[in-house]
Amino acid sequence: MSLLLPLSLAFIMFSMGLALVVSDFLRVFTQPRAMLFGLCSQMLVLPSVAFILAYLWSLPPALAVGLIVLAASPGGITSNLLTQVAGGDSALSVSLTAVTSLAGVITLPVLVNLGLHWFSGTSELVVLSVGNMVVGLVLISTLPLVLGMGLRYYRPTWAAKIQSGARKLALLLFVLIVVATFMGQWGSIDAHFASAGPAVILLNLTTMGLAFFGSWVLRLGRRQGIAIGLECGLQNAAMGIFVAGTLLADSEMVIPSIIYALVMNISAAAVILVNKEPAQDFLLSR
Repeated sequence: MSLLLPLSLAFIMFSMGLALVVSDFLRVFTQPRAMLFGLCSQMLVLPSVAFILAYLWSLPPALAVGLIVLAASPGGITSNLLTQVAGGDSALSVSLTAVTSLAGVITLPVLVNLGLHWFSGTSELVVLSVGNMVVGLVLISTLPLVLGMGLRYYRPTWAAKIQSGARKLALLLFVLIVVATFMGQWGSIDAHFASAGPAVILLNLTTMGLAFFGSWVLRLGRRQGIAIGLECGLQNAAMGIFVAGTLLADSEMVIPSIIYALVMNISAAAVILVNKEPAQDFLLSR
């Protein structure tokens, strides 16, 4: 598992890169309101809500930091697909995933170290240096993402042939990561679900609710609101598991990411159900 987890995450990020082009990073200039609000929601509001919930719920230090790790992770691999199923703005979703995935190599270590400093108290949590975490994230996240984008740019025919299969394999690997971690940490999950579960569920519902409400206030439109809401709600739980379990080497910190991986799919299904007409059109067209 110690080797399969980083390799699986690297492949997941590579498969995401196959679907990205440089223009995905430039949409902030062509759709400034939607992109800026989406980025603020995911990179500022989401971690802020996580800090507030961890404090109000008086979570044990490891669970509190685990919640911060999760909130600091970029959008998940399923967000783009489910945005399309729900009738959301797929291009906006892809762009938000692209920007947060690259920015995460800096923002994630900073937020995690802030969480370690804030919640460690008298515990024995070890603060990981930003440099070490950046190196790990570059190798496992940024480099595979850039390689996928490079393959799409220089060999578009090859990339088009393997993109669908790579996405399916990436989704399977994501499920296997969650299931394997869930089984390995079942005792800890069972012991800490009562304390961590409500905070994790509230994190998901609150951030998605704020994203939808903010989109309505800014008059961004239904499709853009769906994209931003799902992008905030569907975090890269595999990344959270990797950072907590491998880089921080704390099995208890993994718990929020595992719980969230289950919760986020339920809330995403609810969004799709509310937008059942676009979802039906998508499914019938496949």
